[in-house]
Amino acid sequence: MNIVQKVSLRNFRCHSEFELDCNRPTTLIIGENGSGKTSILEAIYLALRGKSFKAVDKEILKNEAEFFRAEIDLIDAQKIIIRYDGRKKEFEIDGKKSLRLPKKNRYPVVLFEPDNIYLIKSSPSRRRDYFDELFKQIDDNYGIALSKYNKALKQRNDLLKVENISADDFFSWDVMCANYGAEIIKKRVKYLRKINESLTETYQNIAKNNDNCKIEYLGDVCDENKYLQILQNNFQKDLYLGHTTFGPHRDDYEFIFNNKKADGSASRGEMRCIILALKFIESKILEDATGKKPVVLLDDIFSELDDERQKHLISNFKNYQMIITSTAVPEEMRVDKEL
Repeated sequence: MNIVQKVSLRNFRCHSEFELDCNRPTTLIIGENGSGKTSILEAIYLALRGKSFKAVDKEILKNEAEFFRAEIDLIDAQKIIIRYDGRKKEFEIDGKKSLRLPKKNRYPVVLFEPDNIYLIKSSPSRRRDYFDELFKQIDDNYGIALSKYNKALKQRNDLLKVENISADDFFSWDVMCANYGAEIIKKRVKYLRKINESLTETYQNIAKNNDNCKIEYLGDVCDENKYLQILQNNFQKDLYLGHTTFGPHRDDYEFIFNNKKADGSASRGEMRCIILALKFIESKILEDATGKKPVVLLDDIFSELDDERQKHLISNFKNYQMIITSTAVPEEMRVDKEL
């Protein structure tokens, strides 16, 4: 079942005018680097999730253009229109306009970018961002807690820069940070446990070996009361440094391969297999959590995978709508056949 039926773009990135029919289970977009392939996936992601995975609105606007417009036709004749006039963006669905994509109209997406291959070796902030985006799709309350936590954290950090401030002035912000921070940590651990339940098995199916892997959460797993106590104990240190040194904004995820840190023990090929396994699990978790089959967007990832892993990728996502970009026709797709 194809969720995305058609894509129409105007002044979107390098596209002055562009249309794409997605009338098959798998849509393959072939073009040279810099030809705007990723922009098409970006528009679909924007329509289904409400924001870009790459940039802010003004960076999407084509050079010298005054506006951009993306129109995405979905199943059951639903249409999402996104307009940006250089100042504000609006979504129009069934004639109703809003500045944000309503939650009821958001649809799960599995996005595979080339940089995902390097997630294991990337920075803690990129790993946090990656899992935050996944957990927000799984659980709306996670996104709400994260948003409220970030606002409280900003207020607390701003207050730390004020002269002649006392610990008592931080109590209300400490309570809010402890409340939402403890909830975020609890949910991260919960969903990470769900991923780990099948990570090794999925990895072994891809790599065809008996290696094991898991993802560990690097952070203090604590309840609200302990969290609040840690903030209060850290007050003088935070005041000296000018920022909050404890909380989920500082935590990290560590990939473990055969009981060692994957960043240092796993080969490049093994790390690719771990990330592929994570993506397959991601699609299943999203489907279970939302009751909807996610749309799978694969951006130029064939250049990072050998023929065998390309075949495995296509095979494992065959029950989902796939929209793929590539600079060449992958070996697995050279013969026209039902996927």
